[in-house]
Amino acid sequence: MLASLASLLMLATAHAFERWALLAPCPLCLRQREVYWAVISMCLTALVLKQIRPNPRFLSAFNVLLGMVFLTGAVVAFYHVGVEWGVWPAPSGCAAGAVDLTAIDLSDLDQRQATSSCTEIPWSFLGLSMAAWNGLISLALAATSFGGAILLRRL
Repeated sequence: MLASLASLLMLATAHAFERWALLAPCPLCLRQREVYWAVISMCLTALVLKQIRPNPRFLSAFNVLLGMVFLTGAVVAFYHVGVEWGVWPAPSGCAAGAVDLTAIDLSDLDQRQATSSCTEIPWSFLGLSMAAWNGLISLALAATSFGGAILLRRL
């Protein structure tokens, strides 16, 4: 449940930055969100399976899988940080899309009109970009998941 709630909170935070701070996500930002969607679907499946056949070994294995998914999220996030810092080049498709003001559809302003560049840092806190914070949070969630697996194995 904790992993599912943490994932929902991360997605809601990303959406809030996009919606109210008007920070358009880059392709790597969107890729980082996929991890949280995967965790939510995994957690819902695990909750159903736990009701059908409760088994501490299953829950322990599930927590290991969750930890690996969160580690994947950390890898993607830190890859994005490396792109932001210029350590390695951005993948294709990560250049900012310019907004053609004559082509904006005024009937649907909720539609994304442009994407941001993966190399720019549009927001930071304590010197860390959103991608860096996401990587640190993903590492913490992975550690929590692995810790939960260890605790369940002792039962």
